[in-house]
Amino acid sequence: MQTNSSRRAAVLGKPIAHSLSPVIHRAGFAAAGLTGWSYEAIECAESELPALVAGFGPEWAGLSLTMPLKEAALKLAAVATPAALAVGVANTLVRQPDGAWHADNTDISGMVRVLREAGLGRGTGRHAVPEAPPRVTILGNGGTARAALATAAELGAEVVTLITRRPEARDELEPIAGELGIKLDGVAWADAPSAFDADAVIATVPKGAADELAAVATWRPGTVLFDALYDPWPTPLAASASAAGLAVVSGLDLLLAQALSQFEQFTGVPDAPEAEMRAALDEAVRARSA
Repeated sequence: MQTNSSRRAAVLGKPIAHSLSPVIHRAGFAAAGLTGWSYEAIECAESELPALVAGFGPEWAGLSLTMPLKEAALKLAAVATPAALAVGVANTLVRQPDGAWHADNTDISGMVRVLREAGLGRGTGRHAVPEAPPRVTILGNGGTARAALATAAELGAEVVTLITRRPEARDELEPIAGELGIKLDGVAWADAPSAFDADAVIATVPKGAADELAAVATWRPGTVLFDALYDPWPTPLAASASAAGLAVVSGLDLLLAQALSQFEQFTGVPDAPEAEMRAALDEAVRARSA
C-alpha cells in the first residue's frame, strides 16, 4: 500500500459536530503511517445522502454512517453483509475496486467484541466462545436494538428477552428476529427488573429512559451490562450494575470497537492500531469533560 497516496474517509450524519470518529480514525492513520489519508465529519440529512455519495470521487475509500442515515446507506450499496441485510441498517460503506459500495454493520461485530472482552462466554478476549446459548435481554427497539439482536444471534442466543414500552414494538422486530433465527420473548417495561437475570443485558434506549430501572434492578452475579450511552457516564443503570460488581461496557467501548473494523476495511491494514486509537479517544473524552 502506498501510504502517501491521497485517500479520504468521513463520518456522515446530522447532527455530526459532536462525533468522535475523526479523532479515532485520524489517530489510526497516524499510527499506521498512512500519511496521505484524511478523515472528516460531514453533516448530511437523509434526503441529501444519495447525491452526496454519488459525487464522491475515486479517492474516497470509506464512509461511517450515523443517525439518521443508517437505513438509507444500505440502499446505496451494491452488496452488503448478511448481518446488515438482516437488520436493515448499515453504518459502514466501503468503496470497491469497481467503484461500487459495500455495506456492513460494524456495530454488530463491535458489540460482540466488547461483550466477549467483558467476560461473556468461555475464554477471554474477542475470541471467547459461549459454553451454552447465552441468555440475552435487550432494552429498546430502535436501530441499536436491531444490531443487538444480530449480536445475540452471533453469540449463539436462541431466545432474546425484549423489553419495550410499547407492546407493538416487539411485533416490529419479529421479522428481523426470525431472519436471524431468534425467538423473541416480550416483557413489559413495568416487569423489566425480572428480566435482568441474564448473561448479558443490552440497553439501547435514549438518555434517561432507563434511569428509573436502576433503583429496582436485581442483578445476577456474572451478568454483563452493555449500555449504549456514554455521555454522561456512568448512567444510573451502569452505576447500579457496577455497584453490584458486574462487568459494564459503554457506548464509548462500542464506538472504538466498531471503528477498528471500519479502519481495517477502509485501509486494508489487517490489524488496526487499537492502543493508539483508544488513547486518542480517551484523551478527547477527557478534554470534553474538563
